[in-house]
Amino acid sequence: MGFDPNEPEQRRRLHEAIKDAGIPVSELWLRYFGISGDAGEYEVEAYLQGLMSLPPLQRDLLAMAANELIDGLPRPRAPYSADLEVPPAASEGDRLEEAQAGSDPDDADESDGGN
Repeated sequence: MGFDPNEPEQRRRLHEAIKDAGIPVSELWLRYFGISGDAGEYEVEAYLQGLMSLPPLQRDLLAMAANELIDGLPRPRAPYSADLEVPPAASEGDRLEEAQAGSDPDDADESDGGN
């Protein structure tokens, strides 16, 4: 396998991407293997540490696996104004109905003097 001058930069950026996303190498490797990657988990770890080289196709499969995992992560989103709106307060009539539904009928007789 010949030296590819882009490999160190591709490796560095892949390693940075999975580190920033909090993706463990084992999870990256599992996704990579699932999309027909050939290297074993130890080889992927060695590649990420700069201890061995991988062919361009395998590096691209690692990049694809990493990007799929990153795309699947929940990300913070900026809320729209409607997302922050508090539901309108219940109307006076609704609160009265709720209060009456929860009250004891015997208590109502005592409060009006037993009439």
